[in-house]
Amino acid sequence: MERTKWDETSDVERDTRQGAAANLAATAPGPHSRAMTAFSPADEEKRRGVRRMKATATGLLLFVALVYVLAKWGAHEGAGPWAGYVAAAAEAGMVGALADWFAVTALFRRPLGLPIPHTAIIPTKKDQLGISLGEFVGENFLSEEVVRQRLRAVGIGSRLGAWLAEPEHADRVTAELAAALRGALTVLRDSDVQAVVGEAITRRADAQEIAPGIGKMLEKIVADGGHKRVVDLIVARAHDWLVLHDDEILDAVQGGAPGWTPRYVDRKVGERVYKELLRFVTEMRDAPSHPARGALDRFLTDFAGDLQSDTDTRARVERLKVDVLGRGEVQELIASAWTAVRSMIVAAAEDERSELRLRVRASLLSLGARMAQDPKLQAKVDSWVEGAAVYVVTTYRKEITSLITDTVAGWDAEHTTRKIEAHIGRDLQFIRINGTVVGSLAGLLIYVVSRAFGA
Repeated sequence: MERTKWDETSDVERDTRQGAAANLAATAPGPHSRAMTAFSPADEEKRRGVRRMKATATGLLLFVALVYVLAKWGAHEGAGPWAGYVAAAAEAGMVGALADWFAVTALFRRPLGLPIPHTAIIPTKKDQLGISLGEFVGENFLSEEVVRQRLRAVGIGSRLGAWLAEPEHADRVTAELAAALRGALTVLRDSDVQAVVGEAITRRADAQEIAPGIGKMLEKIVADGGHKRVVDLIVARAHDWLVLHDDEILDAVQGGAPGWTPRYVDRKVGERVYKELLRFVTEMRDAPSHPARGALDRFLTDFAGDLQSDTDTRARVERLKVDVLGRGEVQELIASAWTAVRSMIVAAAEDERSELRLRVRASLLSLGARMAQDPKLQAKVDSWVEGAAVYVVTTYRKEITSLITDTVAGWDAEHTTRKIEAHIGRDLQFIRINGTVVGSLAGLLIYVVSRAFGA
């Protein structure tokens, strides 16, 4: 009864049009168009519900029309005054039903297929509705004041602190951070990182003179006596080396002697030189106040001063720095250092009991406990979150609202209409039913009042 020639097309025409639209949607680009041309099982169930409500509303219209005809016939046949009341109520009910049918139908299509102005609102005004919806969202949901009020009411700082203070939540965050760190280190190419690190170190070293810094450090080390252990180590190793390589020293002395000296003289001289050298190193090793140690202290002190103030010494150090940084061995050292560091971090991130993950977990628990109890820290976190959210909203509001308008603009008008009708059409059919009932009651009331005043 509902599918009249002025309300809907025939089933054959509808199926043909849906098939063509589906083919067009399958070839059209963009996910939004596909989303609005595809009907899910839930959508189909809603459409069946709409058709049932349409049949009910139309059936009620036909019922009051039948009542009107019978009441008029009864009045004509002298059925009594009651027939006039029934006819008035039925007549007003028909008017209300038709008016609401027109209003509901005009939302989705042109009633009776006629080009009546301000009808088929959704398919013809789809883009304007999308623009209006975007503006509405931008003004009422993406304003700075609204965002701040909502975030302030949520109390993110205290909630986040209470959440992080739970051990299982801290474990989860730690695991996610470890996974993110592993992913980032895996994605990064070693050659790129090595190039960046090497270039950064080289640029930093070229931009800053290192001699004064080395001089200050050396001066402090000598003043604190920090170099004495190094001297002790060197002297001890020198003594051990002399003991093990006496023949080599004797051969070196004899090899440097003139050819005209007797061999036994060369040997005696070599033995004497070896003994004196061994005695000197032994005394220097065993006597902390040995004069040679004092001379070394004075040399290091003077050298530290020259590194800070002597122009020639500083220039020589800078040239040495450039030469060292330019060597391939140094760049290889940087590359190998990064590889070692990356492997160490990845291994620590994968190991649940590693010191890195345990420290991160402990830090998260401590931070959560502080955030849950410290109002100042909560206020600071809330301020950070509000500032970040407001920045995103105010900076990208146009892009966010354009997502709505562009998405709506990309929808197919006919299928958008059908999908919207499937979702809200059932409620709209109640408007038709209510119009019939309210119209009937209003017509009856008007008729009663008219009769009461003798109209």
